[in-house]
Amino acid sequence: MLKVFVDSGCSIKQDEAEKYDITLIPLNVILGDKEYKDGVDLSMDEFYDFLIKQKKFPKTSLPDLPQLESEVTKLTEQGDSVIILTISSKISSTHDTIKKMFETNKNVKVLDSQMAVGGMRLIVDEINRCRNLSLDEIEKRVNELIPRIRIMAIPETLEYLFRGGRLARIEWLIGNFLKIKPIIGFKEGKVTVHAKKVGLKNSMNYIAKALDTLECDPNYEIIASYTYNKKNLEDLIAMVDKKYLPQIKVYDNLDPAIACHWGPNAFGLIFVSKK
Repeated sequence: MLKVFVDSGCSIKQDEAEKYDITLIPLNVILGDKEYKDGVDLSMDEFYDFLIKQKKFPKTSLPDLPQLESEVTKLTEQGDSVIILTISSKISSTHDTIKKMFETNKNVKVLDSQMAVGGMRLIVDEINRCRNLSLDEIEKRVNELIPRIRIMAIPETLEYLFRGGRLARIEWLIGNFLKIKPIIGFKEGKVTVHAKKVGLKNSMNYIAKALDTLECDPNYEIIASYTYNKKNLEDLIAMVDKKYLPQIKVYDNLDPAIACHWGPNAFGLIFVSKK
């Protein structure tokens, strides 16, 4: 039997794990001198109180690796196969660390999502579509899908991405000092700027039209993501062509492990392109 583990960079909540038929690997979130398991013992209210009211910068760290090793080894010893899907190796050491941990276990496949949040949800959906295939065949299907996944988001500020080491200094400078609203996403596993628009409305319009220009695939869901406040997300969705609305089935208020790098009031859409 195939078992799937996914790190919490996917922003799938604990109460959604059964629906996706996965086991979540909580990353650790550090608030001041306290460490919490993402989505387990840290509430959203407590997290945003730290982030917004106290105006402090949280940090993240690797999950409980000994526990993961114990659980996965037990499963493979009883004959199960295991896939572990991680947040992009370009923004976290989680993937490389876990891959090295299981490099001699032929019944474990550690996959690099090359992204985070809703992009990882879409990969999980793809894995669930082909659970009857071999580990190598599933990996092939996932790697074919990844270049087609589009993450397009607008952060309220670039400060959190920059301070967390997820965004280049030049992009931070352009966004902060020229007052341009960049559309942020992933390319080859790295956080990148898709486009730069003057004004929030123009940036929203760019994302709404991207569903057409990049030929959004109707066979996959569109993930609507936000941090803290979804007012801007709702305004964005109001600009989307009505034909795409049935695909928007997930409204994801990002988990602390990811929200701490995007900051409050970020929002965007994640979808699969036909191209």
